[in-house]
Amino acid sequence: MAHSLPADLRDQLPPYLIVFDGECVLCSGFFNFMLRHDHDNRFQFALAQSDLGTRLYRALDLPTDDFETNLVMTDGIIYQRLDAFAQAMNSIGWPWRALAALRFLPRFLKDPAYHLIARNRYSLFGRAQTCMIPNDALKARFIPGGWG
Repeated sequence: MAHSLPADLRDQLPPYLIVFDGECVLCSGFFNFMLRHDHDNRFQFALAQSDLGTRLYRALDLPTDDFETNLVMTDGIIYQRLDAFAQAMNSIGWPWRALAALRFLPRFLKDPAYHLIARNRYSLFGRAQTCMIPNDALKARFIPGGWG
């Protein structure tokens, strides 16, 4: 599922952005995966819990007390749920680009599967008890207002 953001908000964002739940071990794992495999350093990041993350979730009419989906933005289009994962994989090249085919699954299959994992992500994968303390190189990958 792809959405456009209001122009005033979209104009403040980089062309490639991932917003993720910093407390979710699964979501933080996705963040770390992208750091390792985004060899062109295309993506920048923001925590869902940050001021900017909260503004994005509100703009998309998503809850700001439970971040059940990561957001992936490419070229001004923002993706949610499994489509977000597929878009991120498409953006980092082979062999990961093959996983972009997940976006072609019928919505009646992929949305319930995604929601089942998202609703149970803390019990399945855990919840971070402490915040990540980034070094300067990692801080540079976060957009202004996207950290803490």
